[in-house]
Amino acid sequence: MEAFSDGVLAIIITIMVLELRPPVKTDFSSLIPMIPKILSYVMSFAFIGIYWNNHHHLLHTVKRVSGGILWANLHLLFWLSLIPFTTAWMGEHGFASQPVALYGIVLFMSAIAYTILTVFILYKHGRDSLLAKAIGNDFKGKISVVLYLIAIFCAFYSPVLSGIIYASVAIMWLIPDMRIERILEKEE
Repeated sequence: MEAFSDGVLAIIITIMVLELRPPVKTDFSSLIPMIPKILSYVMSFAFIGIYWNNHHHLLHTVKRVSGGILWANLHLLFWLSLIPFTTAWMGEHGFASQPVALYGIVLFMSAIAYTILTVFILYKHGRDSLLAKAIGNDFKGKISVVLYLIAIFCAFYSPVLSGIIYASVAIMWLIPDMRIERILEKEE
């Protein structure tokens, strides 16, 4: 499951970078119109990296995989696979409101899917499992979902504010979440 997921995430990043077409001209000023595309790529790359990192740690707590866990994982990968599309649409149209809102919907659904995967793993491994001990009340996960919802609605009034909210969530998750690592180290 981990190898398959890693492969899918690598393909997602590859698809995103292939959407970045170089400008026809060779001067740096020809990159200026590409700034929205580059910014949307950087933000999406960060989100995929964050999901990959957390998914990697999450799966290190898994001792047994069920059909439900496999389907929950595919559900997560489905939503993450839409990030290249929404990234391209948002970047192509300079962070227009509807592409920014759709980007937020995909981020929101990815967060929900990650939560569902976590719930399935917790169900399979129990409340005394390493994962249960590590995540606690999952404040960062809950606040991320709320911030995505706020950003989706803000997109129709201020796409820039939505972008700032999305970037804030990414920054919050870029600060390493050591909960699972600490629990795994204690168990060793």
